[in-house]
Amino acid sequence: MTGSGRPQGVVPGRRRGPELERAILDAALEQLGTVGWASLTMEGVAAGARTGKAALYRRWSSKADLVADALREGLPGLGGIADHGSVREDLYDLCVRMRDVMASPAGEALRAMLHECDHIHADRFRKVVWDGLHEPAHRLIRELVDRGIKRGDVRPDATSPLLTDVIPAMFMYRAKVCGSEWPDPEIAEMIDGLVVPMLRG
Repeated sequence: MTGSGRPQGVVPGRRRGPELERAILDAALEQLGTVGWASLTMEGVAAGARTGKAALYRRWSSKADLVADALREGLPGLGGIADHGSVREDLYDLCVRMRDVMASPAGEALRAMLHECDHIHADRFRKVVWDGLHEPAHRLIRELVDRGIKRGDVRPDATSPLLTDVIPAMFMYRAKVCGSEWPDPEIAEMIDGLVVPMLRG
C-alpha cells in the first residue's frame, strides 16, 4: 500500500470494463466522423479514448470488428410508436424517427462508410443498417398496419409484405441518392401520396 492508502501499481482514474469500452466505441465513432473509414486506425482510436492500443486488440481483432460494434451500439433505437388515432399519424411519426436515426452521428458515419469502404466490408455494414434500423422498422410497420386494420382506417387485406417494404425502400433510395436529406414536408408527402392510399385502397 502507498501512503495514501492506494494499492501500488493502480493508476488513479484508470477506466476499466464497460466504461473503457464505451470510451473506445465513442472514440471510434468520432474518428469515423473526422477522418473516415480509410484513414481510421486503431492507434488513432486508442489515442482518442486515452488508452493503449493493446486494450483495443484485447476486445476487437480488427478495425472492422471495432467499427461494426461502434456503429451497432451508436445507432439510436426506434422504440415504440404511440397510438395517434390514425395510421397516417403513426407512420409519419415512425418515418421521422427513422430519418433522425440516420441523421445521428452513428447514422452519418454509417452512410459515409457505405460509400467509402470496399464491397466486402460494405456488405457487413449494410447488415448493421438492416439489424439496427430496417428490421425494427419492418416490425413496427407491420404493427402499425395491424393496429390500423383493427381501428378500421386500413383495409383488411393490406397484409402483403410488399406494403411494409415501401417505407424502408424509400429510405434506402434517399440514403443513396439524396444523402438521407428528408425534410418533414417531404415525409408527409410520401405518407399522404403513396403509403396511405395503398393501405386504404
